[in-house]
Amino acid sequence: MPLVEHGLMVELVDIADDETWFEAYSLRIPVLRRVDTGAELGWPFSADEVVAFLR
Repeated sequence: MPLVEHGLMVELVDIADDETWFEAYSLRIPVLRRVDTGAELGWPFSADEVVAFLR
C-alpha cells in the first residue's frame, strides 16, 4: 500500500458482518470510498487510477 506510506488515511471495513454491504461490494473488493464525497472506486484499478480518484 504505497499510498498509505505517503500519508493516505485508510479505514479497513470487513463486509462479512453486514449482508447489505456484502451484496453491494463482494464482487468489487477492494473498494475505495472517499469520506468527503462518497465516491467509490471498485476493483480492478491501477495506482494511477487511485491517484486520479483522490484528486
